[in-house]
Amino acid sequence: MITYSVAQVESLTGISAHSLRVWERRYDFIKPHRTKTNIRYYSGDQLKKLINVGILLRHDYKISKVAAMDDVRIHKLVGNLLLEASESYQEDINALTISMIDLNELEFNRVFNTHVRNNGLVNAFIHLIYPFLQHVGVLWGINKAMPAQEHFISNLIRQKLVTATENLAVADSDAPSLLLFLFEGEDHEIGLLLANYIAKELGWKTYYLGSNVPHENVEIICQQTSSDLTFTMFISPRKEKFVNTIDNLLMKTNTKMLYSGSGDIIKLSNHPEKTHFLSSPKELRQYLEEYIK
Repeated sequence: MITYSVAQVESLTGISAHSLRVWERRYDFIKPHRTKTNIRYYSGDQLKKLINVGILLRHDYKISKVAAMDDVRIHKLVGNLLLEASESYQEDINALTISMIDLNELEFNRVFNTHVRNNGLVNAFIHLIYPFLQHVGVLWGINKAMPAQEHFISNLIRQKLVTATENLAVADSDAPSLLLFLFEGEDHEIGLLLANYIAKELGWKTYYLGSNVPHENVEIICQQTSSDLTFTMFISPRKEKFVNTIDNLLMKTNTKMLYSGSGDIIKLSNHPEKTHFLSSPKELRQYLEEYIK
């Protein structure tokens, strides 16, 4: 059974640990489990219920009333609220969290597709998917059973981006070109896929290499394609030796490298004329638009 600590439940539901302890004494609707050393923990079903309770409380329901409701009533009220409040990102982030816990593709599709229809794909990622991934990040890597749920939801997100990109028009033969890749040691591909979509939507010709690409291969492909720009992302911490590797790559190629991700982890300042840091998908779009003007 997958279990969750008080700190994890607090982070995912927005309900304070103090409130959880008070409710435990006053109401019967949620009673945490306890370890042999008397440490509180919650089951997956309890977490889902508390996420829904948090949604109701943020819509001015009183805890005394919610505590008296059965699960069917709570679920119905939350479903109605989510349908009425399509612009409420926090509630939909909570809905995506439950869809991840339940491995529920239908619920994920409902929430995601609604945001894409209302706001467009890029805005759906900026305002919904990225905050969602940050929101549930506390779960990943802590519980041994969680990687399966992480892979499930990440692959659903990945499929959305791949399908949307395939539906875009093919770039003209003389269009500017962008080489996209992640260096060895970088596995998180969603941001790179979104960058690929943005470039293609703007009419760029892209060469998408994916994750874990050896720097030697990047050098070869840069020379082969004569790409106008390259784009990469850094999420994993890097040592100074790796920065030297990038310096050598930049000296051997003529292309300018755009990079994003965790800007406090790596700085490419040795070649300011050949590198440019982008803090968001919007900045990438603006840079590519300005480049082709």
